[in-house]
Amino acid sequence: MPWVFDDGGRGAAGFKGSASDCVTRSIAIATGLPYREVYDALNELAATERPRRGSRSSSRTGVKKQTYRHFLESLGWVWHPTMTIGRGCKVRLCILALFSHSESGFNWLRP
Repeated sequence: MPWVFDDGGRGAAGFKGSASDCVTRSIAIATGLPYREVYDALNELAATERPRRGSRSSSRTGVKKQTYRHFLESLGWVWHPTMTIGRGCKVRLCILALFSHSESGFNWLRP
């Protein structure tokens, strides 16, 4: 499978320059939602967070695990751990595994 560049719709949404927005782009790509919609939704959720270590999540500079997890669950995605403590890896890489996981490598399965 050849590599294809995809900014998740960031450029089309009018954003320029570099950002640490890999979670936002990954979610936009994996869900098919517009980048701007994901960007705004994650920032809305971040506004309800209690600041930890002096900061909250930001779609532009980094999203905390609890924030993207809450967002994906609200879309109907389900987390399936592939490893547990003391049990090791339960998943072997195959073509089907590539298409069932999100672009970011998180083990979320589409609804």
